[in-house]
Amino acid sequence: MPGWEDELERWLMPFLDRLGHKTRQRMCPLYVAGLIGPGDRKSVQPMAERLATSTYDQLHHFIADGVWDATPLETELLNQADRLVGGRDAVLVIDDTSLPKKGERSVGVAAQYASALGKTANCQTLVSLTLASGEVPVMVALRLFLPDSWISDESRLKRARVPVEHRTPRSKPEIALAEIDRAIAANVRFGYVLADAGYGLSAPFRQGLTERGLVWAVGIPRHLKVYPVDVKLIWPITKARGKPRKHHVPDILSIAAEQMLAGAKWKTVSWRSGTKGRLKAQFAAVRVRTADGPPQRIWDKGQQHLPGDEAWLIGEQRASGEKKYYLANLPAATDLRTLAATIKAR
Repeated sequence: MPGWEDELERWLMPFLDRLGHKTRQRMCPLYVAGLIGPGDRKSVQPMAERLATSTYDQLHHFIADGVWDATPLETELLNQADRLVGGRDAVLVIDDTSLPKKGERSVGVAAQYASALGKTANCQTLVSLTLASGEVPVMVALRLFLPDSWISDESRLKRARVPVEHRTPRSKPEIALAEIDRAIAANVRFGYVLADAGYGLSAPFRQGLTERGLVWAVGIPRHLKVYPVDVKLIWPITKARGKPRKHHVPDILSIAAEQMLAGAKWKTVSWRSGTKGRLKAQFAAVRVRTADGPPQRIWDKGQQHLPGDEAWLIGEQRASGEKKYYLANLPAATDLRTLAATIKAR
């Protein structure tokens, strides 16, 4: 029976073909085997020692000093992922991946929120894209986020040899949209884009998904503002001595998502089977207009964003009593169970 190393090399074959250079083709299986094989220390030297090879210098060059284009490998990964799980029922999940660090030299390391720890910590943060169908997830992208403390320090960027094209500030939602574009260009098939509130909070991110013709469902904070779906734009009544207004204003003010659902009817919904029976929670959903249009001063209430696109506002109440909120641009005729199942596909 072949060992796992033989299985690994067979699985890597289409990727090795994309590496081109024979030395890289030889080093890649060794490096991957070192990462997934026994042993806690995953730096090059202890991995080379465990692999019982005399290739430390070549392995180090492959990782640290070699200059080669990763694009062909990334394209092959997208192709293989689509072959395995792509389709209309697949979802593309956007998330953060945090790597806790003790030092300060790893590229992008800073005191920032670590999702794996649930708190602020010294870590690297990466934007991940995962193509999933049912219980099978395949990560297709992992891009390092550079915080302001790195972007603003040119000497630090040079010392870490960060490529020039990556030295401009990009938010995590901007990185995610760029990676989604790469997946679309590779003809990866998926039905929905899902993301947590860290991305759902961003109006440009939601708008970017809509502009790309994608169906999406994203988490949002409970205080995110929305309008009733039937909000109208009107000419405000001006005071006798006041200047006439040049812009329409909504006939009602936007309110927080949790307030919009305060009087909604909540129903128990089961979306799929788990290891301990059917998974279920209470859900409520109403059609709303997002409050992410252009900013406009509204009466004496200060500046607010005008109504944006129509969407579903969905609330989830878990058995613990915790409530979560979501926005989704699924069609208006979508039933509550489908909304719940889409959200919980993450």
